[in-house]
Amino acid sequence: MKVGDSAKLQRTFQDTQGRTMYRLLIYLAGLPLHLLLYLFYFMQRKDDTYKAMKAEVKREIAREGRKEVYVAEYEDQLLRKAAFFKEEKSREEIQRQAERLADEKVQQEIARRTDERFVQEGVRKRTYADYFQSLLGRPAFIVASLVPGFLMYILLFLISNPFLKYIMERLVQSVFVIIGVGVLVFSILYISPFDPASNILGESATEEQIATFNRIHGLDLPYWQQLWNAMKGIATFDLGSSFAGNEDVASSIANKFPITFTIAIFSVLMAIVIAIPVGILSATRPNSFLDNTFMFIALIGLSIPNFWQGLIFILNFSIKYNWLPATYSPGDALSMIMPVVVLGTGLTASIARMMRSSLLEIVHEDYMITARAKGLTKTQMLWKHAVGNAMIPVITVIGLLFGGMLGGAAVTEKVFNIKGIGSYIVDKQFIPDIPAIMGGVVYIAITISLVNLLIDILYAFLDPRIRSKMKQS
Repeated sequence: MKVGDSAKLQRTFQDTQGRTMYRLLIYLAGLPLHLLLYLFYFMQRKDDTYKAMKAEVKREIAREGRKEVYVAEYEDQLLRKAAFFKEEKSREEIQRQAERLADEKVQQEIARRTDERFVQEGVRKRTYADYFQSLLGRPAFIVASLVPGFLMYILLFLISNPFLKYIMERLVQSVFVIIGVGVLVFSILYISPFDPASNILGESATEEQIATFNRIHGLDLPYWQQLWNAMKGIATFDLGSSFAGNEDVASSIANKFPITFTIAIFSVLMAIVIAIPVGILSATRPNSFLDNTFMFIALIGLSIPNFWQGLIFILNFSIKYNWLPATYSPGDALSMIMPVVVLGTGLTASIARMMRSSLLEIVHEDYMITARAKGLTKTQMLWKHAVGNAMIPVITVIGLLFGGMLGGAAVTEKVFNIKGIGSYIVDKQFIPDIPAIMGGVVYIAITISLVNLLIDILYAFLDPRIRSKMKQS
């Protein structure tokens, strides 16, 4: 452990004290170490300079007879107050009240004078944070406390690096979002008018059969206990059995989710490969025939419903020409073409329009005019300055629409008979099969959160303003 490393830890710890959440995390991560150190701090505090100075101020106030002066003032005030309100109070009662008020004022005077003297002499009361920060300046202490404070030192290291801190903050935000999604989905299913037992067992089921079903699946438990069991199952990847069919929910999701995710990824790649060049060409030739044609096609792509486009593709490319399979088959690349195109059509149109409008806005910025004045060609300006900055809002659109594709792919999956996560959730929602729906929705939310984290990281690479804020925060 070098002296420079310990100084860096000192600065990082000092910075965390200004933010409540970080301060709490630091103390929780190193709780065993902090409990032990606080005992030493508490014992040392008895000989603290502040206490010695406070005792000296207390003696000065006693020599000045401030308490007697205060007692006399309060007695006079209390007597006049009793006379004004015609209250019957004994002399002893007024004297006791005056002494209590005088004691309080003396304590306030002691604290005020002590603090003023500390400020005048350049000394301040030493807190536990100051004590611990001074220990962090000693490499020997860090080495000795590495085992009990390991998690805390890891956290301080992450916070000391702006880029890692940025990622960590986004991860923490994602965790809260995922928990919120889980609680919301479960609450909606819990208050749903659908009864899983009646829907699965049928109208002829007896009350005893329904009660047994609810007991087996934990549906007779209170709301909070059911919610805890559902969230614990998601966290441990143990979602139990489905209400219908007794299938293992985790295994079903593990088999179906990759199918939807693969189709969504290929749709995004198709959209990026087509839409980015189209948007750039349209922006470099605004209001031309090429621009109007591209934007007209993009508008059509936005307007076509997925299910209708899928049916038209099946009628033509599968039934009429027999070029492509009508339904999806895992491992058959040809069967993936139509679902990918249908799912990616709207995304391609949105990205193309966003790329065009973003690039048109960028080329009229002042720094672009300055670059042209420096002698850069139009092509150099475009690729060196314009495209990178124009990609920032485009990346946002890609991330948002990708999340929408994962959650909204059910229609396309139904058209092409794809056994993906979207159609799986739709099939289970009318029961409602709580473990299956909770697992599907929350794992989609986790994927979307990770995609958004990736987008935030791309922001940091594309936008120097974000990198500057990261270093300042």
